[in-house]
Amino acid sequence: MLSNTIKELSTTILNNQSDITVSKNAIDEIHKHFLEITEILDLGKELQNIAAVPTASGMALSLNHAAACLIDYRRTTKFLKGMVELIRAKQQQHPNETINIFYAGCGPYAPFVTIVAPLFDPKEVQFTLLEINAASIKMAEKLIAELQLADYVTEYHTADAVTFQIPDAKKYHILFSETLDALLYRESYMPILWNMLPQLSENCAVIPNNVIVKAGLTIPLQEEETVRKEDEGGIIINVREVVKANKGNSPLPERLPTATINIPKDSNYQSMIVDTQVHIYDDIWLARNESSLSIPLEMEIEYPLTFSEVYFFYQLKPSVELKLSYK
Repeated sequence: MLSNTIKELSTTILNNQSDITVSKNAIDEIHKHFLEITEILDLGKELQNIAAVPTASGMALSLNHAAACLIDYRRTTKFLKGMVELIRAKQQQHPNETINIFYAGCGPYAPFVTIVAPLFDPKEVQFTLLEINAASIKMAEKLIAELQLADYVTEYHTADAVTFQIPDAKKYHILFSETLDALLYRESYMPILWNMLPQLSENCAVIPNNVIVKAGLTIPLQEEETVRKEDEGGIIINVREVVKANKGNSPLPERLPTATINIPKDSNYQSMIVDTQVHIYDDIWLARNESSLSIPLEMEIEYPLTFSEVYFFYQLKPSVELKLSYK
């Protein structure tokens, strides 16, 4: 049975966290099976499957791009580990209960059902899936059926996670929403948490647990140095801190407060690096350049300086975008 094959491959990934070659081979094998079942290579040539889908705040990935997230190897490896560890922690906290998981933005492969569910019994975990892209949710449902995992899924919803009202929201133990990109550009991770966290139980855990965007200032290499040093510049956004402001009935703001990064005019910093730090669960983080989610933005600093402060702010409407200005 194919679900047993997927279970073996998922177990291989979990058991080889430090050996990316082994994990990569297992993920590639999973991807091959998913491609065969979904026939996404043929369907993906159609224009509607390569275009991003607008949400109330931000954009949802196209069917093709969402499927490709599976082969972002470090990302898949670490998210799988975090998801399995969190489910087991919730089982310890809620013995003899079914762990209910709300999956916002599942894409066509719903990977954190399809590679997670075979590791458990349907009595242990149940998933509710939500996806704005109708073609993606249809494909996910087909894949789940072909893998004989339908018993793990309670409901499917086709809707915008930024505005969706979750039925029976307090029953969920985990919210999974892998709806982000580096610098939180375009995608809707923050708006989704703004909408959904007030609906859920206070004890509901989130994967990824948080995203922090911060600036660092690089120091030129000195003789015989091989590793470039950086000074802290400051935090531009801490998503969970921002979302705390919403107690359940606050509309999503059009922009977030400005963050100021100071650059002394007598400094000799070489560049500013803006990092996206993704905290998945417990001590599991995506490090710089491990994933497409953690690719930094580096901006060279030109001298003589004509400014001493850089102002960053997130625009949330009509699109999600990090903007900056100088003074």
